Amino acid sequence: MSTPSKGGDDAAPTPEELRERVEHTRDELGMTVEALAAKADVTTQAKEKAAELRGQATEKAAEFKEHATMKAAEFKGQATEKAAVVTDQLREKAAHAAVLVKEKTPDPVRDKAAHAAAQVRDTAVRAGHLAGEKTPDPVREKAESAVTMAKSNRNRLIAAATAVFVLLFLRRSRRRR
Repeated sequence: MSTPSKGGDDAAPTPEELRERVEHTRDELGMTVEALAAKADVTTQAKEKAAELRGQATEKAAEFKEHATMKAAEFKGQATEKAAVVTDQLREKAAHAAVLVKEKTPDPVRDKAAHAAAQVRDTAVRAGHLAGEKTPDPVREKAESAVTMAKSNRNRLIAAATAVFVLLFLRRSRRRR
């Protein structure tokens, strides 16, 4: 491996030049060996890559969670608003239907319904007294709580019973036609 000297003449390199070349070659070899060792250290590279990917996955998961939470809150708000609107619409329609039923129902039918309701109420009172006398205490307590609940929702129960009665009446009258 003879290379010409710096002076351009074909003379052999001096010991100092040889030392410089050897030192330079050693430095190059050292860097090459370090680069090869780094490339050959697959375990370390895999760990570094795994740590990097884990970090990216954690970031993505946090972003997704935040986005999902925001969307869920948004949808919840929308659903609440829509439920309120639908509830109001149903109330209005039920009130309108009740008015229509009251207007369209002939007086004799309303009188019969009131009479039937009174009979049912009286029969229920009698049955309640009879059942109250023969019913064990735990069952009686549960029944009393149900009665209290029904009394607190009396208007709703009356409206529901009226609606059912009207629907049955309308259905029956349509069959006759």
